[in-house]
Amino acid sequence: MQRKSYVMRIDIITIFPEMFEGPLTESIVKRAINKGLVDIRLHNLRDYSTDKHRRVDDYPFSAGAGMVIMIEPVDNCITKLKSERDYDEVIYMSPDGDLLTQPIVNQLSLNQNLIMLCGHYKGIDERIREHLITKEISIGDYVLSGGELAAAVLTDSLVRLIPGALSDETSALSDSFQDGMVSPPVYTRPREYKGWTVPEILLSGNDRLINEWKYQQALERTKERRPEMYAKIEGRRKKEE
Repeated sequence: MQRKSYVMRIDIITIFPEMFEGPLTESIVKRAINKGLVDIRLHNLRDYSTDKHRRVDDYPFSAGAGMVIMIEPVDNCITKLKSERDYDEVIYMSPDGDLLTQPIVNQLSLNQNLIMLCGHYKGIDERIREHLITKEISIGDYVLSGGELAAAVLTDSLVRLIPGALSDETSALSDSFQDGMVSPPVYTRPREYKGWTVPEILLSGNDRLINEWKYQQALERTKERRPEMYAKIEGRRKKEE
């Protein structure tokens, strides 16, 4: 699938917008923003609270530790954003969401407008998930203090796929997981260091042999380090036989 040419818009709803200053102001994401390839907007959830103290959380009904993000400020924010444009997905960064994979990133990168909601405290009112969220994503089977770091990870993985974000347009295509395998080893100068040498095949200039070597190296690494991915490769191969 090929991404259409448009500026991607990402709206991030958070109670800690300052946490994004580093991830959004450095490296590839910064360059993509400066080039006008992506428009990333941060929305402080407290700005959408009707409480005089700008509270966005309250105690849960029934017994239980921790606070819960209320539905009203989240609904106010999402409703306002939706009044300005159509959104392809409203994503909640959640530890029990779909595990983020490269195929999911590839699919989401085809969209034009995305909202990401960063949870905090004990979680968010379940009615937000039932009525306002269209997709839930987790970056791993562990718990963070909030969804900000997860949203930064998802944003970075999306932006680097936008045409023009990387200096080498083919770079993203050779990343780990793009073809269902991990990446092969890579080397650079010097050719020899402390007696440690670069494989001769990479210096041969024979593109066919080099590509074959890279494929085999990637396959072997996948088998060794990610056996569950290798099993899928073997399964596809057996179906094709």
